[in-house]
Amino acid sequence: MSVTTTTHLNFRGQARAALEFYQSVFGGHIAVVTYKDAGNVQEESEADQVMWGQVLAENGFHVMAYDVPSRMGYDQGENSFFVSVRGKTAEEVTGHWEKLSDGATVVVPMGPAGWAPAYGMLRDRFGVVWVLDVEVEYNG
Repeated sequence: MSVTTTTHLNFRGQARAALEFYQSVFGGHIAVVTYKDAGNVQEESEADQVMWGQVLAENGFHVMAYDVPSRMGYDQGENSFFVSVRGKTAEEVTGHWEKLSDGATVVVPMGPAGWAPAYGMLRDRFGVVWVLDVEVEYNG
């Protein structure tokens, strides 16, 4: 038996734009089901918002997202979670970093770190904090 985890991001009306952006960064396939598609429209103005969505890429990237309906509380929060992306090479990680940086606030610039040849942290234009680094073998 195995278990996998997937980051599930919550938005207020920006889920589709965020999924499209992440697909442009990491590739893969996007799937979106709106509240209207699911027959679950509670508020007409939210009918075309995302009830369930994901980007799933052959390289292993997988993220899910939805738009929190207005009838539910929503607080984007501050540092409530990070999305961690680890690659095999600095070139791979830097390529994702450059795309994610569009409209982002850099928290820690991409560069060498004591535990990895490349590491960086940024808050993207949707408020999601991403940590990118190069995977290295544990030498403890």
